[in-house]
Amino acid sequence: MLQSVNDLKGFVIIATDGEIGNIEEFYFEDSSLVVRYLVANTGNWLTGSQNLILPQAITHLDREKRNIHVSLTKEQVTESPGIDKHQPVSRQMEKLISDYYGERYYWDERPNLTPARLETANAAAAFVRSSVNSQAGSASAPAPDVHLRSMQEIANYQIDATDGEIGMVEDFFLETDDWTLRYIGVDTQRFLPGKHVLISMQWVQQINWAMRNVTIDLTREKIRQSPDYDKVTEVSREYETRLHKHYGEESTT
Repeated sequence: MLQSVNDLKGFVIIATDGEIGNIEEFYFEDSSLVVRYLVANTGNWLTGSQNLILPQAITHLDREKRNIHVSLTKEQVTESPGIDKHQPVSRQMEKLISDYYGERYYWDERPNLTPARLETANAAAAFVRSSVNSQAGSASAPAPDVHLRSMQEIANYQIDATDGEIGMVEDFFLETDDWTLRYIGVDTQRFLPGKHVLISMQWVQQINWAMRNVTIDLTREKIRQSPDYDKVTEVSREYETRLHKHYGEESTT
């Protein structure tokens, strides 16, 4: 089921021995568009560090009660290697975290892609190429072993259609079955008052981290005519079907 990232933030995290904090942020891998870590706010604001939880530790997500259960104790989470929220998460740090939780390194896995996932994989490949290109020659570019991106980092990025600016990034939508990034929620109120639209990652041509914008392979008029999404209700499969049909493509979900 699709879930809004903005809505997930603030969900109470429940360990095997009680509440431990709230979901604060998400880190996703730029080569697969898969969420690799949930950032837990456990009250460690004095140290300036955050604790990471792997999605595979999640045992239940309750949308109605706005909580998420994990197969970890409170001590396991609070004693895990902390990260500096002002620094990128390196592969070395990821290894420390995976070793601590006793999990395999996800980058060593070679899962088979089903036809339904090929479009997302292609989008991820384009995403990586654009990420590398936009960072080339930048003195502030992260180290080569940094593969994670904060979703908060892309918030408010400008969205550029093939014929001009169309809006700003306002949300993301995840498939919680496999924690893959499926859609970007776009606020178009400066151009199309009151209209909110979803853009599939299949239609993203480039994300330029230096310029803080996202280029999509759609015209402004096509977006103007696309089905609105209601921010209050869940994104249904019926809506996804209408959305992809509007753009002349079959849904890959």
